[in-house]
Amino acid sequence: MIQVEDKIISLDIFEKYFVCDLNACKGACCIEGDSGAPLLPEEERILEEIYEKVKPYMRKEGIDVVENEGVAVYDSEDDLTTTLVNNKECSFVTLENGIAKCSIEKAFNDGVIDFKKPISCHLFPIRINEYRDFDAVNYEEIKICQAACECGSALEVPLYIFLKEPLIRKYGEDWYKELLEAAKLLKK
Repeated sequence: MIQVEDKIISLDIFEKYFVCDLNACKGACCIEGDSGAPLLPEEERILEEIYEKVKPYMRKEGIDVVENEGVAVYDSEDDLTTTLVNNKECSFVTLENGIAKCSIEKAFNDGVIDFKKPISCHLFPIRINEYRDFDAVNYEEIKICQAACECGSALEVPLYIFLKEPLIRKYGEDWYKELLEAAKLLKK
């Protein structure tokens, strides 16, 4: 483990290679799992505010779920998450040529909204557990991301480089610069 400010970072963040390969995985991270995407309370409020602008990007099944259950629910572990279609896929999933993509991100990319997507989705496969005195920053190794690990290895792109944008979004530019310094020290 490495500490940068009050963040405890797993060595996997520095040592694992990762580049998403949507053609291989088909966006499985948006479809598979025990519950929806983890949300921060403020993200639930944002999703409620932007829903009407995101709705044109969504599939009918997702719209039906959101209009019946809302944008978020508490899962079996009492974590706030996005709602699910058929207890399987995120209600915000849209399909494009058989690949699951995020309707929120599509609306963002089109300039319709200024919220890219929930930070847990943006950071995936990094998972953050927030404690009173520190954040634990860990890599969640799952089978559906095997192709991303292979692609990252072939391109020699470490996880912390691949996820530069969401790490900066979460912790800021200065923190990320310190993370890069820590990575340099680890290579020595």
